[in-house]
Amino acid sequence: MKKNYILITLLALLLAACSSQAEDDDQHEDEEVKGIQVDFKLPKEAEVGESVSLQTTVTYGEDELVTDAQEMTFEYWNVEDSDNTVHVDATNHEDGTYSAEVTFEEPGTYEIYAHTTAREIHSMPKKAITITGEETEHHDHESHEDTEEHEHEHQHGFDIKLNPLEGITVNQEEDITVELTMDEEPYENARVRYEIILENNEKHDWVETEEVDSGKYVASYSFKEAGQAEMVVHVTDDTGLHEHKEYDFEIEE
Repeated sequence: MKKNYILITLLALLLAACSSQAEDDDQHEDEEVKGIQVDFKLPKEAEVGESVSLQTTVTYGEDELVTDAQEMTFEYWNVEDSDNTVHVDATNHEDGTYSAEVTFEEPGTYEIYAHTTAREIHSMPKKAITITGEETEHHDHESHEDTEEHEHEHQHGFDIKLNPLEGITVNQEEDITVELTMDEEPYENARVRYEIILENNEKHDWVETEEVDSGKYVASYSFKEAGQAEMVVHVTDDTGLHEHKEYDFEIEE
């Protein structure tokens, strides 16, 4: 009788431990799938010399407004001169919204990133604006030098390589693999996340990877919709490294 009681007690403790572990795992998974959403508002067109308002609203999870983003910077460039980019810091209105005013001195098409870092997550939605009119007389060598001062710099010698993705279909789980190198040597112990953006879907999915080999990071993902998709590979680590690279591909039915 005593032996039976001990056995029952041990089984109860084992079941309780398993249940607790499952709850912890579920909670951990819930925390991992949370991401930041950046609603980037930008007019489609503007005139040369006109003040253009760049506005974002940042939320975390479902609808929590982020009032304390660590970074909100707009990066823009003329598509005919993509080597020269300008960075402008946004104003935090402390209500989840951030904004900046910019003026374009040359006509053309400009692409703009809204670089956002909050809750240790980086997002960078991109939009485009068409500027019409004549080049302003004040667009001179001095303003060009100012542009070069703000040119975006990447870590020299660092490379992100995505293993080819071919024949991707809806609801088919894919192993997505990237390899990181620094000066052609495997780059280890980084945090690598995939930001997956489906066409006509404002929600961005965030996927954590696992380092399965030296400098090799893998995560599985199942695409729920057919069409164009964009994936941004975000890489950070404890040394302050912060790199990203974009990839586009087609999801088939």
